Amino acid sequence: MTEVVDVAKMQLNSLRPAAGSKRAAKRVGRGNGAGTGKTCGRGQKGQKSRSGSSMPPWFEGGQLPLQMRVPKFGFRSRIGMTTGEVRLGDLEKALDRVGAEGDVVDLEVLKAANVLSRNVKRARIMLSGSIGRPVTVRGLGVTRGARAAIKAAGGSIEGEEH
Repeated sequence: MTEVVDVAKMQLNSLRPAAGSKRAAKRVGRGNGAGTGKTCGRGQKGQKSRSGSSMPPWFEGGQLPLQMRVPKFGFRSRIGMTTGEVRLGDLEKALDRVGAEGDVVDLEVLKAANVLSRNVKRARIMLSGSIGRPVTVRGLGVTRGARAAIKAAGGSIEGEEH
């Protein structure tokens, strides 16, 4: 049965934790009768029995650590950071914006049309969208489907890169 406390009489100096919620600290080195005498519950010898010794939680006693044992994954290619993808539908828009003569599409034309950013060093044309006029692609990578679409529109591909 819980005791009802009058809130009006409650004072800061009379606040106490609930009975049994706080446990008394273990007093070590007070004789064998207390259960934690002599070695104070630390066992006999070893690094953890010495005073002043502390090890990080991930320390494994000199064994090869877990983060070195598990296989690593993930890779960020430097080449991928400077490679751009161009949709087939963006080629015509790029030529219209820049007004390139002879409908020649290369890296400089795509950068000038803001299709690719300035730090891109290589690009590849993907089959996404459609192209309605013949264009000459120079010095760009082209996927198999995009190559077929460009040739079907009457265009050509020169100096293809991977």
